[in-house]
Amino acid sequence: MDPRSPTFQMIGLAAMALVFAALAAVEMIAPRRALRHGRTRRWSTNLGLFALDTALVRVAVPLLMVGTAQLAEARGWGLFNQFALPFWLELLLTLIALDLALFLQHWATHRVPLLWRLHQVHHADPDFDVTTAARFHPVEIGLSMLYKMAVVAALGPAAIAVFIFEVAFNAATLFIHANLSLPPAFDRLARRAIVTPDMHRVHHSVLERETNSNYGTILSGWDRLFGTYRASAQAGQDGLTIGLAEYQDERPLGLGWSLLLPFKRRAEQAGQAKGPQSR
Repeated sequence: MDPRSPTFQMIGLAAMALVFAALAAVEMIAPRRALRHGRTRRWSTNLGLFALDTALVRVAVPLLMVGTAQLAEARGWGLFNQFALPFWLELLLTLIALDLALFLQHWATHRVPLLWRLHQVHHADPDFDVTTAARFHPVEIGLSMLYKMAVVAALGPAAIAVFIFEVAFNAATLFIHANLSLPPAFDRLARRAIVTPDMHRVHHSVLERETNSNYGTILSGWDRLFGTYRASAQAGQDGLTIGLAEYQDERPLGLGWSLLLPFKRRAEQAGQAKGPQSR
């Protein structure tokens, strides 16, 4: 089985499309919050960024995570290639290790000013729905892929384990950004293990202390372990303001504006846009 084969690529794309369609349908039928802006322009920009991200990664970094895992196996690189682990254990360790690695990466994008300039494009979205999961600057996506490839090379997991992680992580990213909520009792139970939309929505608050919390994507335990977990927003789910305080207008709805945002001089950014530590 070659996870880089067209069949596996189609499986990955189909899984992502099905999850997106299902969540978008639920959002339209039973949204958690009313959106402040119409879908047409927001979705065009968010999905346009996703298309650019995908094109950049495929062209500039064609090896990707699965290919890196295959290369590591062929050359004996990485921790897992030094041991004969049963597949179920290697899969479990891969899922946990890569989820932790991306938790740390997410934390860094909020703490390192240069990374924040890129990551703020994601947080500038003035609404919060499944397309927010696709709203990342292409340069951030390229750097992120290089980081993930380095982590995979260091770990040396099986290529199929990396493929399964990618599918799970992409599905989780869509889920936690969905404009929906679980029944309160079930949400509290689910949060003991995984990140839920209500938990992650707090992370998209305009308030600094809330933005700098709830960094997890799959496992909620990382935020609890590192002291970044926040159970609820100060204003509650219905009262919290989404986005960045300095961009509470229609500018983030534009694709061109979103692409240029990281490169604007601070004096050119309304409200003297800064990283979350100084907002």
